[in-house]
Amino acid sequence: MALCAENGLLKFITCGSVDDGKSTLIGHILYDSKLLYTDQERALVLDSQVGSRGGKIDYSLLLDGLMAEREQGITIDVAYRYFTTEKRSFIVADTPGHEEYTRNMAVGASFADLAVILVDATQGVLPQTRRHARICALMGIRYFVFAVNKMDLAGYSQERFEFIAREIEKLADELKLADTAIIPVSATEGDNVTKRSENMPWYGGDILLAYLETVSIDSGQPETGFYMPVQRVCRPNHSFRGFQGQIEAGTVSVDDTLTVLPSGEIAIVKSIYVADKQVNSATVGQPVTVQLDREVDVSRGCVLLRKAELKTAKEFEASLLWMDEQKLVPGKEYWVKIGTKLLPAIIAGIRHKVDINTGALLSANSAQKNEIVGCEIVMTEPAVLDEFRLHKTLGELILIDRVSHSTAACGVVEAVGKHHRGSVLLCDGSLELAVGLFDGFYYHPDIHTVLRHNPSPAIYHKGDILPLQSEEFNYPDDFDISAEFGFANIRKGVFTGFGEHKADVPLLDKNGIQIDGKPPGDFGKYRRITVWEKVL
Repeated sequence: MALCAENGLLKFITCGSVDDGKSTLIGHILYDSKLLYTDQERALVLDSQVGSRGGKIDYSLLLDGLMAEREQGITIDVAYRYFTTEKRSFIVADTPGHEEYTRNMAVGASFADLAVILVDATQGVLPQTRRHARICALMGIRYFVFAVNKMDLAGYSQERFEFIAREIEKLADELKLADTAIIPVSATEGDNVTKRSENMPWYGGDILLAYLETVSIDSGQPETGFYMPVQRVCRPNHSFRGFQGQIEAGTVSVDDTLTVLPSGEIAIVKSIYVADKQVNSATVGQPVTVQLDREVDVSRGCVLLRKAELKTAKEFEASLLWMDEQKLVPGKEYWVKIGTKLLPAIIAGIRHKVDINTGALLSANSAQKNEIVGCEIVMTEPAVLDEFRLHKTLGELILIDRVSHSTAACGVVEAVGKHHRGSVLLCDGSLELAVGLFDGFYYHPDIHTVLRHNPSPAIYHKGDILPLQSEEFNYPDDFDISAEFGFANIRKGVFTGFGEHKADVPLLDKNGIQIDGKPPGDFGKYRRITVWEKVL
């Protein structure tokens, strides 16, 4: 069958809660589209005779290949399938729905352009459905299809479908999903999967396969400039030194001037090789060897770039999906891998965790497996990185346990560098002041560094009581905070708005340091530095 070039390759995943019918759905597409060899089809019929569907074909057996999967009737490992119809080529990852295997689902989500999230029509939107939608959005997936499955068990009810569709629309608004479609299907019976269902004449939208064949995937705003993380230094002989890696954005040509990060050295491209063939230029997606015109300090983990506006920093804020059986505790050390760079790092603090059902940001001191959290991470030395929304490859990361070497978390960079703009706002009408009054300061003896931890974002309006006492700080009931446009007044523990500074109350800067006392910048008067306890 010929590939329709204008539609291109579509990489998608199926996900949702356990037993929503993900494997059955993809199996039905493969079966109905005549994409099986004769021996595969015969084996499927025979295997189904010993299944639980009364001899009917069990389409999930096409994807659930592990013996444990067939015995339990659930998907455990990610199953990838490659297939082509007359209009498009596809790579599909069938991912587990069980909460125990959420990390496997996240692996599948990391490669996909589109997510097909199944929702059981008899159950509605479940917590695991919400978790999977959030993980897909976290991984940068912008296109979603919500397949409301098992419509046959719901009596093909239009009312039931519309009720679930309203729940899905609320979730899509909450996650700010760019493009969504909601389709009623029956994976076992084939309704609206590869052919239009006669049982749901009230539905006039696209059927699932037709939608997947025609949806146009826009990768969004293209990344600026050229950059290539260095994977390997190639030295076949004493006269040649090249830097190998995959081009992640832009184009590079001979005679281009490149900057090497983190060193900042500059050199000119002398030659470019794709495999063993010398070329004048190469573009995004190609693995190349770049030779420069002079000796520069480049090793694995460095980045070659031109006009890419990448950042170099030791500290950043990230959103993480925690995968480890051991809970996340601030102060523990991990390996962090960003691009091709692997460095020791410390979780300096947890800003919040995400409520799966509501999306609310909750205060947290630790995180359990499968929770999504916002964290502050400090590395032992500067690395090249950027926000995920700007540069995907250098904005995604994994954390690796330094003892077991297992992947503890995956996530994305939200902000880079020391962000002391304050996570707490004092608001009086149109005036706002970001303060770091309630930040925590910790001394970490292993790296001989004082770390700063911002609390979860909060807003205090005129008339609100401020939390002025804790284990980390102890402010007086009355003081003023210096701002560019005046002074924030705190009286009897209440933010009373912006006004004049009274000489008989202490004057602090927005970080909680007294600036009218002696000596100037008296840090220790209201704040104290604690010491990280070693996490074993």
